[in-house]
Amino acid sequence: MNETPHIVVAALYHFARFERFAELQAPLTQICEANGIVGTLLLASEGINGTIAGTREGIDSILSYIRSQPEFAELEHKESFADKLPFYRLKVRLKKEIVAMGVPETDPTKIVGTYVEPEDWNDLIDDPDTVVIDTRNDYEIKVGTFKNAINPETDAFREFPDWVKRNENLLKGKKIAMFCTGGIRCEKSTAYVKSLGYDDVFHLKGGILKYLENVPQEESTWDGECFVFDERVAVKHGLELGDHKLCRACRHPLSPEDLRSDKFIAGISCHNCYDQYTDEDRQRFAERQKQSELAAKRGKRHIGDDTVKKLRASKKQDNA
Repeated sequence: MNETPHIVVAALYHFARFERFAELQAPLTQICEANGIVGTLLLASEGINGTIAGTREGIDSILSYIRSQPEFAELEHKESFADKLPFYRLKVRLKKEIVAMGVPETDPTKIVGTYVEPEDWNDLIDDPDTVVIDTRNDYEIKVGTFKNAINPETDAFREFPDWVKRNENLLKGKKIAMFCTGGIRCEKSTAYVKSLGYDDVFHLKGGILKYLENVPQEESTWDGECFVFDERVAVKHGLELGDHKLCRACRHPLSPEDLRSDKFIAGISCHNCYDQYTDEDRQRFAERQKQSELAAKRGKRHIGDDTVKKLRASKKQDNA
């Protein structure tokens, strides 16, 4: 009989007017460290966003502390579980935006789309008058998406406003239904689209994660797995661990089929990045992979060198 995974993974965000955000960085860091919490939390004048992991007691303590701040008393979060910590370290960072879209005047606390419960989502997107848009980035969408959803083919969320402006003919006169991993990108995207004058704008409450948790697989219109921004890589229905792995060179998610490619070399390359790196890069990646394997034999984790950290940062992944 399998034991229940003991690591709690909490995804959270809340938009609020929060001008004192810098003051929370130090105490929030301290209480996370005291409770053995890892992951990332972003603080900005527009609110808080992040995904953290730890023991049941540790996560409960952090959530209680965050909700003790008047601005975040109504904070909601989503939980999943893991057999081991899905993050290497803790980061509590100050940002201009908790999800970067690059349109500062967009304010989800003032205007936002209509929330649709996961149980009602299928009816909305099955309506022929509904345009369904996946607001995530292209590499995420390749792992999985809703059937018949439009892929804007963006590399970063900052490209989404331009896509909307270029596709006015597609959206005009339609119901517009948008979704993302946990809900935060849709808070901003629906706020932005409504600010342009569109009326019938909807988004999936709780995002894909809540849909996969609440909607039975036999009733689901989801196809594939859902990419997540941690070492689990992807989850599937019931938020069970998916089958995708991560290329340690370019950080792209890889399907079981991708892993069989001749261009996949563990820790060094995959079909996405095989031709992008120099021999010197590959030597660094190979050394990192060697150290990672040695650390695993000792029962420890190898965090990685600066090259991999820079590559990870260059992806400009939105935490959502």
